[in-house]
Amino acid sequence: MSITLDDIKAARTRIADHVRRTPLGPSPWLSDATGGQILLKAESLQTTSSFKLRGALNAIGGLLERTQGPAPRVVTVSAGNHGRAMAWAAEQLGVALTVFTSREAPRTKRDAIRRHGADLEDRAPAYDDAERLAKAFARETGATFISPYNDADVIAGAGTIGLELVEDAPEARQILVPVGGGGLVSGIAIAVKALAPTVRIVGVEVEASHPFQTSLAAGRITEITVGDTIADGLSGNLDADAMTFAIVRDRVDATVLVSEAALRRGIRGLIAHEHLIAEGAGIAAVAALLERRVEPGPDPTVALVSGANIDFDRLQGILAEA
Repeated sequence: MSITLDDIKAARTRIADHVRRTPLGPSPWLSDATGGQILLKAESLQTTSSFKLRGALNAIGGLLERTQGPAPRVVTVSAGNHGRAMAWAAEQLGVALTVFTSREAPRTKRDAIRRHGADLEDRAPAYDDAERLAKAFARETGATFISPYNDADVIAGAGTIGLELVEDAPEARQILVPVGGGGLVSGIAIAVKALAPTVRIVGVEVEASHPFQTSLAAGRITEITVGDTIADGLSGNLDADAMTFAIVRDRVDATVLVSEAALRRGIRGLIAHEHLIAEGAGIAAVAALLERRVEPGPDPTVALVSGANIDFDRLQGILAEA
């Protein structure tokens, strides 16, 4: 299923009453560190503290528009942020929701899912196991499965960030985006390449989990061995039929990898210099700049801070490393 600029514009209209237009502004800290002009897009300040609300609202809202009769039960899988966003959206729109996560998902994310009234199933040992359980639940119960990334409405919702970036920073020539399953970077790339095709889009994966870099090199979706990472939202394999693979292949200009050390340094630096909190997945674009995996160039570069849902104990530990 192709996703167009019109789909993303329709998503913006559908979700407008519920999402924030998050701030975009200069980062003197990162500009000094890199010698470039760095802008931060703070989706960490979105309702539910991550970009995921955009896709969740668009997916559930679109499903309700297409449904005749009672609202269907929905099931999803999540590393945490998508589940929290889906729970918030389901609560607002009156939809019954079951969320599958791993038992290692951050407690702050699991607690928020429960707080919004969703049924939480967190017994799986890892994300990939949770995804299999969620799909089995959908088959057995007839619930509608909504993927956190392999879903056209979720991708279109994420693409609304691209519209804001083009409108708020038309001078930017490069955008750095964290990449897990690829829904975020796919939506942004579709929007930005349609409106400003010369802007460079760079996806940022972590060294411990990089299914896109591996799969793009192989020319097909390839299973990887997933390592330990503080960027739980970027960890895991791709669906065998992931629509994001072709979008990233065709519209994203490059992918780079960042280390765990750079993620930790980025979290500390963002708090110290910008007074913003980011989780491991949310800081990946900033880490790519700090680790010089991407050079900013003479024109402005945007780094997307995609989420702030980090457990307090983990944040304390990272700050104590300074």
